[in-house]
Amino acid sequence: MPVVEWLNKKEALKTAGRIPFRVLDEQAEYSYGDKDTQNMLIQGDNLDALKALMPFYAGKIKCIYIDPPYNTQNAFEHYDDNLEHSIWLSMMYVRLQYLRELLAEDGVIFVNIDEIEHAYLKVVLDELFGRKNFIGDLIWQKRKGGGNDSRFFAIDHDYIIVYAKNTAKEIQKKKWRVSQTEEYLKRYKEKDINGERYYWDTLARDGLQNPIVVTVKCPDGTSITINSQKSEKTIKEELASGEMKFANGKKGWTLHHRIYMPEGQVLRSILNDVGTNKTAADEISSIFNINNLFDYPKPEGLIKRLLELCTHEGDWVLDSFLGSGTAAAVAHKMNRKWIGIELGEHAVTHCVPRLKKVVDGEQGGISEAENWKGGGGFRFFKLGAPIFTPEGVINPDVRFKTLAAHIWFCETETPLKKVSKTAFLGEHSGTGYYLLFNGILGDKRPDKGNVLTKLVLKELPKHSGPKVIYGELSLLSKERLKQLNITFKQIPYDVRAN
Repeated sequence: MPVVEWLNKKEALKTAGRIPFRVLDEQAEYSYGDKDTQNMLIQGDNLDALKALMPFYAGKIKCIYIDPPYNTQNAFEHYDDNLEHSIWLSMMYVRLQYLRELLAEDGVIFVNIDEIEHAYLKVVLDELFGRKNFIGDLIWQKRKGGGNDSRFFAIDHDYIIVYAKNTAKEIQKKKWRVSQTEEYLKRYKEKDINGERYYWDTLARDGLQNPIVVTVKCPDGTSITINSQKSEKTIKEELASGEMKFANGKKGWTLHHRIYMPEGQVLRSILNDVGTNKTAADEISSIFNINNLFDYPKPEGLIKRLLELCTHEGDWVLDSFLGSGTAAAVAHKMNRKWIGIELGEHAVTHCVPRLKKVVDGEQGGISEAENWKGGGGFRFFKLGAPIFTPEGVINPDVRFKTLAAHIWFCETETPLKKVSKTAFLGEHSGTGYYLLFNGILGDKRPDKGNVLTKLVLKELPKHSGPKVIYGELSLLSKERLKQLNITFKQIPYDVRAN
């Protein structure tokens, strides 16, 4: 399979493994709404943030939408879009590695990009996701009219490259449908007694595979012979029920049957009815009463179309280049759970106010289409210190929940579903995992239960299979640990730092 080579690619391949796990510190003064919400707005470098999310969300995200810097050689106010080609590829490569791991097995990623890096990005995605998992390119019409600012021809579109985590598995079971457009609805003019929409279509077809040749008697006593996919018995039944009818035209009698409107329609690859950059700018302007607040924002209608294609209410949506906050706003209005990551100060100055207005029920963008009245909330986080200090010692600010999730992920490569109030983290592939840390067992000496002793072992939740126990020290002999089928791992030396 072809791959892209660039300066310092080998260094980029090593980068992801060297990124330390960091603590996510909630900044309660910026959180808003429902205190129990799972929605997260994270301020900080998205590479560090993605690594911090891994122990909690690996394999859980149903949809990722990203609109990364386009490497257009122009400087934008809110982010640096002037990156040399090789640096841009390295930046994207390591982040896409983590994004793939965060996707669920039936998850989908959409990457918004223009023509400058599209071809290179496509090959990078082939390398990371596999060519077989390429779903296709969408063409988004980002502007209408104008276009005299180009040397050769006006570029009216962006690309949205679409990949699945695994097309061979769960994703094949999905019905990839979006809500019907007005143009689509016009075709289904008729309604039955139950209100179901349909139209009449000719039953006979040329070129059918394995057609059934049927002779049918017409209302005037004559007969017609047609190629059909329905048997003579079925045709008679549907004529009697009204699901089928005769029509007499210039070419004689024809049979027509009802085609009912399906649930949703197949998405067309050219998106020219979801809004433009101008639409998005107007949406943001209406919220903040300021013009030209962001360069080339994305309209809410575009994100809505993508989310309804592959997600349902309650699914997780992630945008690690959140920008003006559109993806989070749309996911919230569509009752999806969301995580947004943004590096700049506008995470506070723009994303927080916008999402507060969403919670309060603002009526811009897709609000009317989604019947959005407000509700929910989000929690705001900043990237804290690494779990380990440069000296290899666990950061004193790290709590049991954080270290438990980190250890579980390092051992099992899966997120910890729930942190219990005991030292038992759970069972994976027959092995039970335990953590003695921060006095989880209460004040039982020595050192508040962080040391494995006979007494501590006796009080641990039972597990019949092999056990891995993390603690500061073990007072049990190696022979005794072997007899009990226990692997003891010492904190911090046996805990992976990255």
